[in-house]
Amino acid sequence: MPQEIYVLIFGYIVGFYMAWNIGANDVANSMAPVVGAKAVTIRQAIFIAVILNVIGAVFIGSHVTNTIRKGIVSTDILTDPHLVLIGALSAMLAASLWVNFATWKSLPVSTTHSIVGAMIGFGIVAGGFSVINWMKLAAVVMSWVISPLFSLVISYFLFKIILRLILSKKNAFIWSLKLSPFFIGSTVFIVVLSFLFKTPLGKNLSIKALDALMLAFIIAFIFGFAGMKILKHFVKESNPHGAEEIFRFIQIGAACYVALAQGANDVANAVGPLAVIYFLVKTGNVGASVPVPVFLLLFGGIGIACGISMAGHRVMDTMGKKITALSNTRGFAVNFATATTVLVASKMGLPVSTTHAAVGGVMGIGFARGVEAVNLSIVYKIMLYWILTVPAAAVTSMVIFKILQFIL
Repeated sequence: MPQEIYVLIFGYIVGFYMAWNIGANDVANSMAPVVGAKAVTIRQAIFIAVILNVIGAVFIGSHVTNTIRKGIVSTDILTDPHLVLIGALSAMLAASLWVNFATWKSLPVSTTHSIVGAMIGFGIVAGGFSVINWMKLAAVVMSWVISPLFSLVISYFLFKIILRLILSKKNAFIWSLKLSPFFIGSTVFIVVLSFLFKTPLGKNLSIKALDALMLAFIIAFIFGFAGMKILKHFVKESNPHGAEEIFRFIQIGAACYVALAQGANDVANAVGPLAVIYFLVKTGNVGASVPVPVFLLLFGGIGIACGISMAGHRVMDTMGKKITALSNTRGFAVNFATATTVLVASKMGLPVSTTHAAVGGVMGIGFARGVEAVNLSIVYKIMLYWILTVPAAAVTSMVIFKILQFIL
């Protein structure tokens, strides 16, 4: 059996391991708030996330991937196919090991930043410090502040609005039902725009910004009032937790979107480097971007689903319960802030991490109830791991690259 086949088999193993780790760590971005708020059980959250991640990966995931993620490493190092092969393997394995370690510690980290750090390590070893786009790297570092801060502000003020307009009222249920078209409509508006702007599917449709806004508004308007009619039948005024129950349904809807988008966007972190290896072995060369076959998207989606099922509860528990206490209204604010941050920041061309946005959203809810409502020791630990992600993945990638270079 030729050496290339062994390399491809090893690539599949490492690619599946990377997808597994994405599922294990990133499921908390969508499902931690709904589990923490007791809107669904952990088993139900895992089931929903598994289905939606696979659908997102296969049907909305990108069918083309950049050889070098985020343009941080110059494409000049792509001239030697053997070098690229070893680099893709070492980057995948290094990123996987870091995310696996963070998951073992039950801490949320950015899988995108892990693969970016790993690619930087490969770039430095293969081409020296000159091949690194330091301005792009600075933008990634900025996202450690931008993503959580932006999400924190949105969730803080959104919860304050809910508190003032609904929860502080004598008949909170009536007010929550009256205002439900606004909250449902706002969520649907963000979700529709996200699919039109943020996902590979939306980019392929090439809908103009004004048309997208109009379409999103019309769909949001319809869903807002239809949702209110449905909620009238499902939630009775006699329910002692009527207002929270209203937001329970809205929150689950928002969480489902984040899970679907996660499958669509994050599958590239696992199958991107694998697609590079696959085409190098098949054709012997690779360009700045390569096509991703549907079977690889499905392969990545299944890997993500396995990670969610087997270890997703660890990070979910940290984000849903250990940072601050969540209710359905608070959880809705977190999911809405996460989705809005990812959409707005990506449209502005700012680097954004869904993980960082989700954690920032949870912190915003905590601060809305006072600093003492936030477990700052957990927050400090999470932030430390965010800072360590890029250098840890880079150094690990360098070591693995040298080992693979010696073996292969």
